Amino acid sequence: MQNDQWTEGKMVSREERAQATEDKKAWQLLEKTLLASLQEQKRSRRWGIFFKALTFVYLFGAILLFSPLAQMESSSVGGPHTAVIELRGMIADQEEASADNLVGALRDAFEDANTKGVVLRINSPGGSPVQSGYVYDEIKRLRALHPDIKVYAVITDLGASGAYYIAAAADEIYADKASLVGSIGVTAAGFGFVGTMDKLGVERRTYTAGEHKAFLDPFQPEKPEEREFWQGVLNTTHQQFISQVRVGRGDRLKETPDMFSGLIWSGEQALELGLIDGLSSTSAVARDVVGAEELVDFTHQESPFKRFTRQLGASMGAALATELGFSGPALR
Repeated sequence: MQNDQWTEGKMVSREERAQATEDKKAWQLLEKTLLASLQEQKRSRRWGIFFKALTFVYLFGAILLFSPLAQMESSSVGGPHTAVIELRGMIADQEEASADNLVGALRDAFEDANTKGVVLRINSPGGSPVQSGYVYDEIKRLRALHPDIKVYAVITDLGASGAYYIAAAADEIYADKASLVGSIGVTAAGFGFVGTMDKLGVERRTYTAGEHKAFLDPFQPEKPEEREFWQGVLNTTHQQFISQVRVGRGDRLKETPDMFSGLIWSGEQALELGLIDGLSSTSAVARDVVGAEELVDFTHQESPFKRFTRQLGASMGAALATELGFSGPALR
């Protein structure tokens, strides 16, 4: 019985003690392995966060580095050039194509000593007649102050309504044969919910001082005299539009009964009607018309951070709309 010992009143053999020792070592090894695994996971998470942050910083730096603002060439170094100003999207206050942005860009372009000509590159459905009128008037003023610098409007996909209003102030207008040009008209739209309210049993209560103060209220029946008044406002604005187009285009216009009806034409049709002067592109106009092939972008640029957040929000919104099935048709 020399190989046996008493433990807590029980006799334990040497083999059992050895097995217990081995079991204890195995548990210790397992514990160390689990702790090491947890530590490795923590380190992995830390590195993951680090690399994600590094990637974000890299992308943000790339946006700053390769933004149009950073890429815009210095005219004092580049020599003679054609100044390019982009007119994109809806023409409205606080938008990219606001009068403030466009007028500021035009002034910078005209005041640059190396500017040989200005190209207003247009891709817009139009917008505010007030904002369009501001830009039209400023182009006329700058052309008078700088008679040696001409303005050329180049329509890419679309130059309609208020966008064509602005283009009419240019010395010459160019477009692609498939561009959409024109839409010389004025529109104002809304909805009427009176019938819906009647079906739902909802009563509209409006208190005003002034007989016609609420004449555009969509929850009240339309009155014939107010409709006539509003149509008069639209007609007046339309005549202002037509007058400015006639002044800008002069005897180049080949007026037809439909020219100022709000219809829109292709570039080829617009050329026949005298709405544009030729079929060309920005680079071709700079090379063949202005005679300064180098292009310098004078477009007003929002801050890179603001542009990044806006584009991020727009992309997220577009993705959400697609997932929910809300994506609508688009002209292509």
